[in-house]
Amino acid sequence: MRFFSDNAAPVCPQVMEAISRANHVDTAYDGDALSQGLDAAFSALFETEVAVLWVTTGTAANALALAALCPPHGAVVTHREAHIQADECNAPEFFTHGAKLLLADGEGAKLTPAAVTAVLDSVRADVHRAQPAALSITNATEYGLVYTPDEVAALGALCRARGLGFHMDGARFANAIAHLGCHPADVTWRAGVDALSFGFVKNGGMSAEALVFFRPELAAATHYRRKRAGHLLSKGRYLAAQIHALLADGLWIENGRKANGGAARIAAAAGDRLLHPVQANEVFLRLTVGEAAALRAQGFDFYDWGPGEARLVTSWSQPETEIAALAAAISAL
Repeated sequence: MRFFSDNAAPVCPQVMEAISRANHVDTAYDGDALSQGLDAAFSALFETEVAVLWVTTGTAANALALAALCPPHGAVVTHREAHIQADECNAPEFFTHGAKLLLADGEGAKLTPAAVTAVLDSVRADVHRAQPAALSITNATEYGLVYTPDEVAALGALCRARGLGFHMDGARFANAIAHLGCHPADVTWRAGVDALSFGFVKNGGMSAEALVFFRPELAAATHYRRKRAGHLLSKGRYLAAQIHALLADGLWIENGRKANGGAARIAAAAGDRLLHPVQANEVFLRLTVGEAAALRAQGFDFYDWGPGEARLVTSWSQPETEIAALAAAISAL
């Protein structure tokens, strides 16, 4: 019973069907109708004009977004536990050709205007220091906490005041919106976000993520960066097909709600073992070595997350029987 990662979840049946329907001769790269239709599909979703590129990984989406927002001699402010800092093998630095990451702190991997301002004010305005050019946040964060529209808007206002580009890593964007119940625009472009890495792989996709530019002019150079980085697939229609399938009839948000619901049930059984509020589909628990071993002996698979801590992740496809079994096992510890 796998609670290891939503990356390990199966592909949504609707996505598989869409890939099959796209399996015919068509224009190569991103010239096909499915790829060309992404701008309109996301513009309708966000109720504003956007430009969208498909890529194969969240790392590529994040790094390409930052390359569009930050010059090689600049810097990106982010949380010290953000995915772009801790889990992307220097891809942002590589794609930006050397931009520096400036690290800030915040509870549950969330940033506040005060925390960002402290980092900005620590940088001298002279040629010897990499000057901040962008801010990157994760929603939901690496600890499953969700930024509200007001919280994002406060950071967006700071970015405008300080001349920073604003990127949101939305690897679990569906889970964040499912928790908030707000319009996707309210926590993105209406709050000042310039670029969004919209995650689909964790939410039922196979191999497709969307890089959404709320400033469409940023996409022009990014097409070249994507090609140069080796991310322009010759049969891109199969990626576009996955994204369209998850957008259709709100499947993306339905899957997010399913994953969040499973995490909420486990959280209710965990009680005071919880390390962070459960707002998305990740549950962080206090577990002794013996307790972790006892759960694994019952067939539950999960990450150890530092001494005496564990991370459990639910997915859109998690069987109810597994969720109920894990909740009962945690209660019985």
